[in-house]
Amino acid sequence: MKIALMDSGIGLLAAAAAMRRLRPDVDLVLSCDPDGMPWGPRTPADLTGRALGVAQAAAGHRPDALIVACNTATVHALPTLRAELEPGIPVIGTVPAIKPAAAAGGRVAIWATPATTGSPYQRGLIRDFAAGVRVTEVPCPGLADAVDVGDEAAVAATVAAAAALTPADVTDVVLGCTHYELVEASIRAALAERTGGADLRFHGSAEPVAVQTLRRLGVLPEPGLPRTGTLTVLLSGQEGALPAAALGYAEGRLLAEEGAAVGR
Repeated sequence: MKIALMDSGIGLLAAAAAMRRLRPDVDLVLSCDPDGMPWGPRTPADLTGRALGVAQAAAGHRPDALIVACNTATVHALPTLRAELEPGIPVIGTVPAIKPAAAAGGRVAIWATPATTGSPYQRGLIRDFAAGVRVTEVPCPGLADAVDVGDEAAVAATVAAAAALTPADVTDVVLGCTHYELVEASIRAALAERTGGADLRFHGSAEPVAVQTLRRLGVLPEPGLPRTGTLTVLLSGQEGALPAAALGYAEGRLLAEEGAAVGR
């Protein structure tokens, strides 16, 4: 079984690592776009064009499914990607975990990129799944970019700025960008200070999207299987190495254990 994941940068590491834990035998294809990143500031049409090129590069490796491991790309490009690749290759988008966060009945904050925050797509999810729940949308400009290059100072500054916009009485936090799951510990620490040490519930999408992909393929998670899966990295369509910044995160180190080359 071969599963491809796509994103502008290393935000796909969280979902890739979740898939590796669930199915150690699966071959993974990671398709990124270092030549075009970041996607967030691009127009929807431009972003869709970049995403389509990254998806087509992944499709050339004949995966059984493609995960769009990027909330912003899912918001703007998912219909185009599905029209291009399905039914031959199932395309699974990444949806902010608003539904399970709202189901807890608390006060929800959604951390997301500026392109996703306030979008009709996110507002639709709030309307459909969080009616009657107090929801605060928190834009996090620059956070995904800082995560992508492994700039710890910039991560700390952007996390602090977003934490300052988060209500102090929040109970549930949706990590509405795949990059944010890589620095969840930093976000937890900043919000613990903001909320006086309250025990917050965090909701990411990495494991749910991995589980959904396996479900679409009609297979079950089998984390006890031998770890025989391979790793292929595509950088703007060309086969390359895992970005060096990936090693700054536990998810990247997990994948690097497979012997994939690591860039400078």
